[in-house]
Amino acid sequence: MRNHLFFALAATFALAACGGGGSGSATPPVTGGGTNNPPTTPQSQSEDAIGVTNSLGDPVKTIASFNNNTSGALLVARSGALLPMSGGNGTCNNGVEFWSPDKNGDANSTEEQYFYDSGCTQIARDIVRIFNQSGSSESVNRSDKQYAINNSTPTAQRTTTINFINGTFNANGFPNTADGFDRSDTSELDIAGSKTILGDNELVMLPSSNSVNNFCGDSAGYNATGIQSLNETFGWQGVTVSGTRTVNNDGSVTWQSTHQGSTTKGAIGSLSINVGAANTACPIGTPEYTLQGGTSQGSYTIPVSATFLHGELTDLVVTNAQLANGNTLNVQTNSGVSPTNSQFITGIISNNGTQIATFAVDTFGDGTLTVTSSGAQYVMSDWHVVK
Repeated sequence: MRNHLFFALAATFALAACGGGGSGSATPPVTGGGTNNPPTTPQSQSEDAIGVTNSLGDPVKTIASFNNNTSGALLVARSGALLPMSGGNGTCNNGVEFWSPDKNGDANSTEEQYFYDSGCTQIARDIVRIFNQSGSSESVNRSDKQYAINNSTPTAQRTTTINFINGTFNANGFPNTADGFDRSDTSELDIAGSKTILGDNELVMLPSSNSVNNFCGDSAGYNATGIQSLNETFGWQGVTVSGTRTVNNDGSVTWQSTHQGSTTKGAIGSLSINVGAANTACPIGTPEYTLQGGTSQGSYTIPVSATFLHGELTDLVVTNAQLANGNTLNVQTNSGVSPTNSQFITGIISNNGTQIATFAVDTFGDGTLTVTSSGAQYVMSDWHVVK
C-alpha cells in the first residue's frame, strides 16, 4: 500500500458572520450551532447524523472539486505553475497516472487514474476532462468513473459541467491560479445507473500573492433518491465567506476555509436547486446556488483544512465544528493507514458530551456512517450519505 507524506496542520479559524435566511431563501443561514435540542428517537438520531455528515460533505466535496479543477493530479510550483507528470503518458506514479491527451486521444483532453495500490493495478477513479477555450473563458465536461476495490466495472459515475470566466489557461486546460478566475459547476452522481446526488458550486479565486490565493464560494445539493429506510431525503447549502489556497514546498496544496450554511430534510422528490447569477467578487453577496423545498434542520459552521498531493486528499482536519441542534463534529486523518483504507478519515458527532454517531471513509469520501445508539448504518459515497 502507499505511503504518503502527511502534514501536521494547526490553524485558528476566525468565524465570519453575515446575514442569513431560512431554507429556500436567497441567502442560506450562516450562523453555526442552533438551539441545544439533542435527538432522542432512532429516527431523529439518524436524521441528525445524516444532516451533520452532509454538512461536512458539502465543503469537503466542494474543496475537492475546486482542487481537481485547478490542478488535477499534477503537483504545483510555488509560482502557481503546474509541474509535468511523467510526460503525460500514463506512467504509474505511486498509485496515480496522468495522460495528456486522454487515453482515447481526444483533442483538448486529460485523463487521471487513481488506484487502490501503489503499483496501479486496482483502479479506484478514472477522471476524463474535455475542455474548450475561448479567450478568457473555458468550458469543461468532466466524467469521473468510480470503482469498488477489486472491481473492474464502475459502481458509480459523476458527470460535471464546469464553466470558467475571467481566466487564463495552460495547455492542459487548467486555469492559471496566479491570475485568478471565476468558476461555476453543476454535477450529478449516478449510482448503479440511478441519479442519486445533485450538487452545484461556484468559486471566485482571487490572484495569488506569495503562493497564496484568497477565495470565496457557495454550493447547494441534495439526494435525489432519498434514504428509503427513513422515507425522506436530505439537502444542504452553504457559503465560504473567505478561504485561502496555499501551495506548499513539496507541490501539495492546502485549502483552509470556514463554511457556513444549513441542512434540510423533506419528502423524497421535494428538493431542488435554484440557480441565480454568478459572482465575480468576494465576499459572496447572493449565492449563485441555493436549495429549495423541505424543512430546515438548522445551520452549521465548519472550519476545514484539507491538503491534496497529486490530486489526492492526504490530510483533513475539522475541529469542534458547530452544527444544528447543538451537535458538534470533530474529524481526524489517520496517517497510519493508506489513504484508500476505509478508516483513513474518521469523525465523531457529539451532543453535550454524548456520542451520537461516527463515520469512517477513505480519501475519496467512500465509507460508512454509524448511529451509536441504534447501530443503524448508512452508505457514504463521494462525501455524502447516499442510502
